[in-house]
Amino acid sequence: MSATTITLVVAVACIGSTRSFSHDTAHADIRAASTIPAAADATQDAAIRRWVRYPPAPPGLSAQAELGRLLFFDTALSASRQMSCASCHSPDHAYGPPNGRAVQLGGPDLRHAGARAVPSLRYLDGTPQFSLHAYMPGSEDAEYEGPTGGFTWDGAAASRQQQAAVPLLNPDEMANADPAAVMAAMRRSANASAFIRVFGADSLDDPATALADIGAALAAFQTEDPSFHPYTSKFDAVMSGHARFTPQELHGYALFNDPRKGNCASCHIDRPGPGGRPAAFTDYGYAALGVPRNPAIPANRDPRYYDMGLCGPYRHDLAGQAPYCGMFKTPTLRNTAARQVFFHNGYFHTLSEALHFYVERDTDPRKWYPAAHGKPIAYDDLPPRYRGNVDRSDPPMDRAKGDRPALDALEIDDMTAFLETLDDGYSASAGGPPGYAAGAAADGSREGSGRK
Repeated sequence: MSATTITLVVAVACIGSTRSFSHDTAHADIRAASTIPAAADATQDAAIRRWVRYPPAPPGLSAQAELGRLLFFDTALSASRQMSCASCHSPDHAYGPPNGRAVQLGGPDLRHAGARAVPSLRYLDGTPQFSLHAYMPGSEDAEYEGPTGGFTWDGAAASRQQQAAVPLLNPDEMANADPAAVMAAMRRSANASAFIRVFGADSLDDPATALADIGAALAAFQTEDPSFHPYTSKFDAVMSGHARFTPQELHGYALFNDPRKGNCASCHIDRPGPGGRPAAFTDYGYAALGVPRNPAIPANRDPRYYDMGLCGPYRHDLAGQAPYCGMFKTPTLRNTAARQVFFHNGYFHTLSEALHFYVERDTDPRKWYPAAHGKPIAYDDLPPRYRGNVDRSDPPMDRAKGDRPALDALEIDDMTAFLETLDDGYSASAGGPPGYAAGAAADGSREGSGRK
C-alpha cells in the first residue's frame, strides 16, 4: 500500500472514530459523522493536499484562437450545414456528448450513426505523442508502460490539429468528401473573411493548407481558452485548501487509491504533473477492458465487424499486431460523473453501472454478457482470438467467477461521491473557493451550479 493510501485511510478512520477502520464499521462511522473535528481536519489536509500550480486566466485569446472559437460553432463547415464541432462536443457538457446516445448522428443528412462514443475535449493539454513502447522513469530504472499518448480513442491523431480533421472528413460526422470540400465550405462560411485575415489572402487557394489552417485555429482555441481546462472542480478546491471532502467523498477517495480495492489511481493518476500541473486523472495509456458489445451501434449489426481500437479498423498502422487488439485510450476522469455514456462504445449510461462492471465483470459474467449453450460469452466485442488481451491481472479485475467483488454497493456509492467532486463548476476560478463558475462555457452560456 502506498504512503498516500495509508494516510488517506488514517484520515478516514479519524473522521469516523478512534477505533480501527474495519470494513464492517467504515460506512456506519463515515455516514454518522456530520461534522469533522479540528484534529481530523488537520489530518485530512496533511493526507491529501498537494502543491499545485493552477493556470492563471489569460487576458484574452490570440487572433488565431478567436478564429478557432468561431469555427468551433460554425455549422457551415459540415455537409449538412447543420452540424458543428459543438454539436457533439457540447460546451454545456464539458465538451462531451450532449445526450445519452451511445454514438452521435451526423453525415450529410444527420442520419448516419458514428461508431464510437464522443470523448470530452477537456484536459487534453498534457497528452504526449503516441508511443507504442512508453517507459516511466523510476528511481533506479524505467518501468514499461506500453502504448501511450496520441489523440482520439485509438491515438491515431498526433495532435489537436490533426484531431480536428477527423470529424471534418468523417462521412458519419461533418461528412466533407475531401479537403477541397472543406475549403469550399470555408469559402462559403460567414467566417471566411476572419479566416483570411488570420492566415492570409491566399489561405483558401490550396485545400490541404486550408484544412491544416482550420485545424491549427481549432487547436489554438482549445489550447488557449480556459473553458477547455477550467480546473473548477471541488477536488481542485480541496487541493488548494478552499474546501474539504465530506466523509463519504473522503472514503471514496481512499478506495480510489487503495490498490486492493478500486485501484483507480494506477491508471487515472491523481497526482500533480511536472511543474505542479494539476492532476490529469489519466496516464494517457491504453487498456483492453472487455466492455460488452453494444447493440445500439448500427455497425455492430454486422457480426463480422469489430472495433479493436489500436489495431483497427480506423487506425491502420497497427493492423495485425495482435497484442494491441482491443486496447483503447484511458480517458481523464474529470467530469466523468456528468457524462451519460461510458467507455469507447457507450455501452453504459450511468457511472454506477460502469463501476459495477469493473468489479463484477468476471465475478458474475452472466450479468454483462450474452450466453450461448448455457455459458456467458465473455468479452464478446472482440474476436475470440483476441480475448486473451483483456486485462485480468490488475485489481479490481483480477477476480474469478464467484469471487467476492473488490467493492460492494456501498463502497461504489462512496466512490461515485468522490468522482462527482471531479466535475467542474464548483468554483468560479481554477482551484478557487466555492462559487458559481460564471462564463465557463466558451459560447457565453453558463456551466455548473456550484454544487456539492
